[in-house]
Amino acid sequence: MPITLVPINAQRFPSWQERCHAEYEADLITAGETPHAADRHAADSLKRAFPAGAPTADNAVFDLVHDTDGTVGYLWIGRDSSGDDTSWWVWDVVVEPEYRGKSYGRAAMRLAEDHARAAGARTLGLSVFGHNEAARGLYESAGYETTTVKMRKQL
Repeated sequence: MPITLVPINAQRFPSWQERCHAEYEADLITAGETPHAADRHAADSLKRAFPAGAPTADNAVFDLVHDTDGTVGYLWIGRDSSGDDTSWWVWDVVVEPEYRGKSYGRAAMRLAEDHARAAGARTLGLSVFGHNEAARGLYESAGYETTTVKMRKQL
């Protein structure tokens, strides 16, 4: 396996959380939310996920670490919001731009599946913004199926 999952350390978690908030907010704005609504949505999401201000076994954040390249991205994975303990969710996965195209994303998804399976998951879901065609292609090629589609037209 070209990469491993390394739990994010407590010192780095606050900066990761700020980055995650900013990236999610930007995606929400691109998807059509107002900046104010996107900021609030991202903040509320992270507050619900990490009420104690730290990852847990059921809501974990990992650095994606390669032996030579070092940290190439991150993965946030945990139980989904359905209440079904066997349903897990990839909340966020990022491979840094300079490391894309090296199969790290595909390896990250295999590691996510292994982690979820080891925690008792029978399903692993995720959401992908419509404008992220590269990610959609990766997930589809890895066997993920579309379960819902939201559509909008600018008037």
